[in-house]
Amino acid sequence: MAVSPSSSAQAARESIAQRLKELRLDAGLNTQGHADRCGWSKSKTSRIENTLTTPSDADIRVWCAACDAPGQAQDLITSSRDAESMYVSWKRKQHTGLRRGQLASVPLYEQTSIFRMYCVKVIPGLLQTEGYARSLLSKIADFRGLPDDTAEAAKARVDRSRVIRDGLHRAVLYLEEDALYHRVGDSQVMANQLHHLLTAMSYPAVSLGIIPQGCERVMWGVETFSVFDDKRVHVELLSGKVTLTSPSDVDVYLRAFLRMREMAVVGSDARSLIQRAISSLG
Repeated sequence: MAVSPSSSAQAARESIAQRLKELRLDAGLNTQGHADRCGWSKSKTSRIENTLTTPSDADIRVWCAACDAPGQAQDLITSSRDAESMYVSWKRKQHTGLRRGQLASVPLYEQTSIFRMYCVKVIPGLLQTEGYARSLLSKIADFRGLPDDTAEAAKARVDRSRVIRDGLHRAVLYLEEDALYHRVGDSQVMANQLHHLLTAMSYPAVSLGIIPQGCERVMWGVETFSVFDDKRVHVELLSGKVTLTSPSDVDVYLRAFLRMREMAVVGSDARSLIQRAISSLG
C-alpha cells in the first residue's frame, strides 16, 4: 500500500534531521559540544534532530560549519526547502483568494509537456467550463472562508487550460464515472460541462477515459492526483496540497495511473457514459 503524501513529507523532514545528526556524530561531537560550537542551546540541537524544530537556512549553515562540513550545507538547504514545500495548507496558500493560485500555476502548466490526471469526484481543471469552475470554486471559497474572487479565479482557470489546444502539450485524463454525476452546479452548468467533455475528446492532445462505476477493480480508489512530466505530483487533500518530486514517490503515482488505464473505457464507450449522464439531467 502506498505511503500517504503527508507521511512522505514527514519522512523527508526526518531524513534531513538524520543527516544533520550523522554530521554531528561524524564530527565526534555530543549534543552539548555541538550546541557550544553553534552558539545556541543544547535543546535546540536536540529539537532539530528530533524534527521538533525545522532548521532555517542559517541554522543549517551554522550546523555544518560546526561539524567541519560546510560543503554539505547547500544540499541540505535545498532538501529542507523541498520538504517544507511538499505540504502547503490551503489556508496558507489561498488566504488572499483563489485567483492568485490559478495564475501562479501557469508557468508549470506551460512548461509541462505531458499531463496525467486522475479525478474521483470532480472534472479536472484542464477540462472545466467557466461555469463549472465558478460553481466549484465558490463552494471552496465558502467552505474555507476565503475572499470571494471566484469569477476571476474561474476565468483564470479556463485561460490556463489553453495549453491543451496549442499543439505543444498532451493530456491523459481518467475520471471515475461518479464525477459525471457529482452535482457541482445546477442542471445547466452540468449539461454544459458534460457536453464540453465530448468536445474535448476530439482535441488531438486530449486522451480521456472514464472508469465505469461497475467495473471490476484492479486498483482501489485513491485520492485525486496530477502528474507533470513524470517529475512532479500534486495531490489535493481537504486541508492542503502535497507536492511530491522524489523519483520513488512519483513512481508510485505513475504505477497507480497505469492501473487506472486498465479500468478506463475510451472512445465510443466513454462517450456513451457521458451521454447517459447528460440524459440523467432531464
